Amino acid sequence: MIEMVVESVRVHALSTQHVVILKETGRDRYLPIWIGPWEANAIALKLQGVSPERPLTHDLFARTLSALGVAIVRIVVSDLADETFRARIVLDHGGKVHEIDARPSDAIALAIRTGAPIFATDEVLDRAGVIPETDEQERLSVFRQFVNSLDVELEGPDGPPPDERGTGPGREPPPAPGR
Repeated sequence: MIEMVVESVRVHALSTQHVVILKETGRDRYLPIWIGPWEANAIALKLQGVSPERPLTHDLFARTLSALGVAIVRIVVSDLADETFRARIVLDHGGKVHEIDARPSDAIALAIRTGAPIFATDEVLDRAGVIPETDEQERLSVFRQFVNSLDVELEGPDGPPPDERGTGPGREPPPAPGR
């Protein structure tokens, strides 16, 4: 399992779908999870430090668990099946551990309210994690696209071009060292 943090909650410009972006704590790998608007709002409000006048469902559930002596140990984005993420909420009640199946959005909303750590399995990150290109990779990508778009004939009138050592058809080999 790999520890994650909530990087942001966003709205996709074209589809107006909501997405929560989890970021791996040890590197620049991200896990985007599409979520509903109500869960996105619940996560975003808490991240912004806004407290609604009346408790939201996630606030109520977190308070209820606390009042019953149940602690949220961690949440885990545990699986990706049929393009749907699944999560587990790991609870501790008097030393007894319970795992509850949950939607990732609800689990994340609870984790940020209780300070519980967020994890994702290696398998989920291997399948759905995103590593952004660095600036250098982006520049090279643009250059590669440009080069690939050129219609260049590699063989000139004297045959193929010389290789990097300066040899090949149309060129004499360089003199041997010491001559």
